Amino acid sequence: MSDAARIEAFLEMMSAERGASPHTLDAYGRDLRDASDQMKGKLTKAKAAEVSRYMTWLSAQGLAPRSQARKLSSLRRFFRFQFEEGERKDDPTSRLEGPKAGRDIPDVLSREDVLRLIDACGEDVRMRCLLELLYGAGLRVSELVSLKLGNLPRRKQGVWETSDIIVRGKGNKDRFCPLGRPALDAIADWLDIREDSLPKGTVKAKGASAYLFPSRGKEPHLTRRRLGQLLKDLSLKAGLDPARVHPHALRHAYATHLLQGGADLRSVQTLLGHADISTTEIYTHVLTDELAELLEMAHPLAG
Repeated sequence: MSDAARIEAFLEMMSAERGASPHTLDAYGRDLRDASDQMKGKLTKAKAAEVSRYMTWLSAQGLAPRSQARKLSSLRRFFRFQFEEGERKDDPTSRLEGPKAGRDIPDVLSREDVLRLIDACGEDVRMRCLLELLYGAGLRVSELVSLKLGNLPRRKQGVWETSDIIVRGKGNKDRFCPLGRPALDAIADWLDIREDSLPKGTVKAKGASAYLFPSRGKEPHLTRRRLGQLLKDLSLKAGLDPARVHPHALRHAYATHLLQGGADLRSVQTLLGHADISTTEIYTHVLTDELAELLEMAHPLAG
């Protein structure tokens, strides 16, 4: 069977059995098709030496270690799938060591930066609500734009019954995210005028009424790309560098500011929906740098 057919079968398995998201499936597909192209359509029959040469070639092209590691991970999963399906008796990646993909310490927005962004929202109720959820709940961009009205707590006579929203994260796993008063107030204000943003008799955005942030375009909800554009515009109004202001930057700020405020790492891991605490630990590096700077400035024996 051709590489293309086997890659498609692998992606179907990842979707049906592992619940992989469309974004994840796209990444696997790109990685495997790139490898197949480089191996002239012989990926499914590749031997360990050929896979090793491919990884060496990626490094010679100047691909970042993190990207190399991701591509190798895609190949490992693909060959494991072939092995489990009985199409191969070996795994050509089993003894292959990948590059160490070091984690980049995120450039974290300060509390003052976030306040400037909030102030820049002005009378834009939707933008303020989006910002409060990105920073007030640390949502991933995909989690935010796909948030449905049914994920919100019930509200009776203007009073929320709870402060938790239900968020569907990676792997289609749900988690509860508690919200502070500013975020809840921002949602309430947005709900009061949200109906004006619903599509009027259009077929394009069928199902838009179910989403907290509906769209009149082809997608039923606000898109990731459009949210990024809105944040860039807002950053300019706030006098901040647009390159530093993106959805994930606010998630970084949420986690870092929680740790700075005394939250423990396990709690932050739960709030962020991280499967592995090592992913959360990256934020401790930011705190370590700040503490080192404080020591240098404040300790009597420093300098």
